[in-house]
Amino acid sequence: MLEAVRSKSFDQIFYRYNSLYLLRRHFHFLGISGELQPDAAAGKPILYIMNHSSWWDGLLAYHAAGRLKGSTHYFMMEEEQLRKYAFFRKLGAYSINRDRTGDLRASLRYTANLLHTGGSVWMYPEGEILPLSSAPLILKEGVALVLRMCPQAAVVPVTLYHGLFRHSKPDATLLAGAALMLPWGDLNRSHITGMLETTLQAQLDTHRQLIFEHKGHIPEQFRPLMKQGRSTNEWLDAIRGRDSR
Repeated sequence: MLEAVRSKSFDQIFYRYNSLYLLRRHFHFLGISGELQPDAAAGKPILYIMNHSSWWDGLLAYHAAGRLKGSTHYFMMEEEQLRKYAFFRKLGAYSINRDRTGDLRASLRYTANLLHTGGSVWMYPEGEILPLSSAPLILKEGVALVLRMCPQAAVVPVTLYHGLFRHSKPDATLLAGAALMLPWGDLNRSHITGMLETTLQAQLDTHRQLIFEHKGHIPEQFRPLMKQGRSTNEWLDAIRGRDSR
């Protein structure tokens, strides 16, 4: 497996590039509701589990995590992709290869060790990119094995919902749910996996319904995570406004 080789200087440069160029160029809005560092999980390592529906998921999570204080974040990434984009290792990415049992076990042990040593870890337990319309969510058991190895960890479920709604660029919203703290070591992996599937699916359903109820407008509860850039239709509206004066 490929371990993370964090570089503080590279991280600082890339975070600005991601925030000021990549995300603003490709998204109209990015916001979050809920707390990624809930008081209930204070002093505990945090394992974030998130649905996986686009190539952007890692960079969106990376941006949100970079705004938090006092924690170091790591991101599990498919080994094939990490070999292609090896610089992500400098940002805290490490690999998982589900095709080789030995590598898979090594990645799960590495994840547990990151949590034991105070790191915060982001996992995408569906194991692959699937459309937002896919249902129900089906999670791999790797996250349960990690929790059994690090039973003191808190789990924060995060759902991402994105789409082209009322602008020429997509809007993306992150919803952080309540922290889950259970005696993971006393539960079998099937029980843990089933419970996390139910939790993440219910949260995604709530998230989706919230967007639907607002007819594509962003609900006020989502706090912006970046300076909002104008979409093509907003530029056109601005030009029309000037022309009509």
